[in-house]
Amino acid sequence: MFWDQQEIRLAPRERGFHSITDEVSGALPGLPALEVGLLHLQLLHTSASLTLNEDADPDVRHDLDAFLRDLVPGDLPYFRHTLEGPDDMPAHVAASLLGTQLTLAVRDGRLALGTWQGLWLGEHREQGGGRRLMATLNGRRREGL
Repeated sequence: MFWDQQEIRLAPRERGFHSITDEVSGALPGLPALEVGLLHLQLLHTSASLTLNEDADPDVRHDLDAFLRDLVPGDLPYFRHTLEGPDDMPAHVAASLLGTQLTLAVRDGRLALGTWQGLWLGEHREQGGGRRLMATLNGRRREGL
């Protein structure tokens, strides 16, 4: 049985949804050695999110961001948590709605994603800064590796 855990640092990104599938896969040197397993990702922040969604058409990322901005605008008068700026509390709400953790299947040394699926970082702050992911990989090694 193989276990590995490491922190992945993501560069700062503008507000919106960003495809990070290749970046995450590339940061996991143990991934190609696994025949079958699981990758658990935990985003170590409360104002961004992780989601698995359609990754072939960038309009999907745009549309989800537009929907969330409409669903959780930054000017709601009942928000009390405003010391970190008007986008902070809406960012916490969006992160809670979408979640900050994902568990993905691993098969034959790769993430076992659907044909159109990709891993996204949802950046919900205007100036969110760099983000960190805790990646825990476990599974059965492929024979000969």
